[in-house]
Amino acid sequence: MRRTTTVVAALAILAGIVALPALAQAPPSYAPGQLDQLVARIALYPDPLLAQVLAAATYPNDIPAAAQWADQHHYLSGQTLAGAIAADQLPWDPSVQALLPFPSVLDMMNADMNWTTDLGNAFLAQQQDVMDAVQRQRALAQRYGYLRTNGQIVVGGGPYISIMPANPAFIVVPYYNPGIVFLAPRVGFAVGGAIRFGFGVNLGGFFAPWGWTNGGIRFDWGAHAVFLNNARWGRTWVNRGAYTHPYAEVRRPAPGIARPAEAHRLVTRSEAERNAPRQGKPAPREAHREERR
Repeated sequence: MRRTTTVVAALAILAGIVALPALAQAPPSYAPGQLDQLVARIALYPDPLLAQVLAAATYPNDIPAAAQWADQHHYLSGQTLAGAIAADQLPWDPSVQALLPFPSVLDMMNADMNWTTDLGNAFLAQQQDVMDAVQRQRALAQRYGYLRTNGQIVVGGGPYISIMPANPAFIVVPYYNPGIVFLAPRVGFAVGGAIRFGFGVNLGGFFAPWGWTNGGIRFDWGAHAVFLNNARWGRTWVNRGAYTHPYAEVRRPAPGIARPAEAHRLVTRSEAERNAPRQGKPAPREAHREERR
């Protein structure tokens, strides 16, 4: 009977009746042009933010709830925000938690979950190719005069183009149109204003447990390596079900554990607060900073 059951199950799988487990699925394969399109909207992010987005995208199921939490707690900052993240015993992977100070980035990822999922899958299956696609896009933006050092970022030259924050404790979220900055400018077009760096997040030293230290999140472009929290990122398509990246200071609640009651007032962002990063403008004056439950 056992042998018969095994044979029937095998035939059912071959016939497509029974789906293979998710972790047994063949890895996706993206052509260079597809990867260029996938990374276009984030290729000009400063290296630390870009690396964190790529890692977080490999946990797409965590993104919607994390985006909601970040939005509702956006009025917290610095030590207060870091304390709230720790106290709430959030169930999401630390690579996703590291983006909680950036509600606009999580909002962008949550607004297009098909893109986020594809980006994460590509990073799991083709990390080197994804990094090469970023370099191709950066080379175009630099060649056409859009990408250059300014008061917020420092652009490093070849053979690999790095984008580093001028102040490691202040990470800007650039705003740009991929349909403009990766193409040759038309005659008379002012390339200097095509990428706006007005919106940023002050991290200070409060988010060190999630890797936000000077050099804690970085690329080794030549070796095609990514480092998060000062450890090389090793999650791939094959080991994605078992890999745990080291975050020694981040508490990871056990599955099913009851989280503590919410200790903060939940306040969603205003339209002005949502539009600032979308338009590359400085964050408006926060109207809810002192509000508490």
